Amino acid sequence: MTQRLRLNKHADRRLKAGHLWIYSNEVDIKETPLKNFAAGETALVEASNGKVMAVAYVNPHSLIAARVMSRDPEMRLDRSLFVHRFNQALALRQRLYDQPYYRLIHGEGDLLPGLVVDRFGDVVVVQLNTAGMQALADEIVDALEKVIKPEVIVFRNDTGGRRQEGLEAHVEVIKGVLPDEVLLEENGARFAVPVINGQKTGWFFDHRVNREWLNRQVSGKRVLDVFSYVGGWGVQAAVHGAKDVLCLDSSKTALEQVARNAELNGVQEQVAVGEGDAFEALAALKADGEQFDVIVLDPPAFIKKRKDIPNGERAYARLNREAMRLLGRDGLLMSASCSMHLANDRLMDVVRGAVRHQDRQGQVIFQGHQGPDHPVHPAIPETSYLKALGVRVFRD
Repeated sequence: MTQRLRLNKHADRRLKAGHLWIYSNEVDIKETPLKNFAAGETALVEASNGKVMAVAYVNPHSLIAARVMSRDPEMRLDRSLFVHRFNQALALRQRLYDQPYYRLIHGEGDLLPGLVVDRFGDVVVVQLNTAGMQALADEIVDALEKVIKPEVIVFRNDTGGRRQEGLEAHVEVIKGVLPDEVLLEENGARFAVPVINGQKTGWFFDHRVNREWLNRQVSGKRVLDVFSYVGGWGVQAAVHGAKDVLCLDSSKTALEQVARNAELNGVQEQVAVGEGDAFEALAALKADGEQFDVIVLDPPAFIKKRKDIPNGERAYARLNREAMRLLGRDGLLMSASCSMHLANDRLMDVVRGAVRHQDRQGQVIFQGHQGPDHPVHPAIPETSYLKALGVRVFRD
């Protein structure tokens, strides 16, 4: 028999507004003690008056104690539900893209909280980020087989979210044989993706639209790609006519992949790499008198928790200041942040402060966000996380 999870009085307001999360302090633990639930267990969520509102899965050890999977109390969390949601998600991606390279499932944005699925043609990479999704792993795999019939399924279950949920980390190929290179195409460029040992699922589809915009600005330009990873920005810039590109990253392995991706696109002569700490590398380039027409700043999240906001904002500010010192007289800065806790207006403040620090003028000519295969849930602000500003930096 399915257990019931009762909410405190008035704690159902966010759910009524469409939110999918239930925090532990919203649960009436006298009526329905959280300790009575196993991690990942399915429950019927009811308001304080006993009215059933939704079906959710529960983790008594997490701040987010439950995540809603359906508003229909009769809904079962089984293969049929995943087949239905996967088909809904696939219909959107097929409307958006003519090639099978995209994020197929974006957690709450696709009404499947805790689940991420990235598609690289016949290879799919799955992240089960919560105990609830871990408990439903077999149903998820069966539904993927039904809807898109991938040749290879990889579990990248090594995220920070899993640690917070009390889950072990592991990476494994659970179906098929992984090819020597997993390839994708984006904005007219080809990439080999390290799906086993790369960052996240191996690739960041979320910046596709922002990269597409930048690609139109780089012809004949000298480009610096900071935190380049495997060259998503830099190699695409070279493919779209950049005169020369320097990719900076602290990972030797990632830079080896940059070189391979440049080779895949026949732009190895235009693309150089540099290994090292970003801040130290920027200072060294300035000391050497280097200048660039276009600089891309796409750092990892400097702000992972609210308590990190002050230090994180200072890091973003320093990074943008150091980069602007390397821009030519009339240059273009692409400044991005994947930190959910950095507000849009704060990134604008960071850029404004960096421009004034260099005694220059700035014009924001592009404001970007995550791509449409990373849909935002309108009731969950946390699902809107990516920010990108294209800024013309010039002298009077």
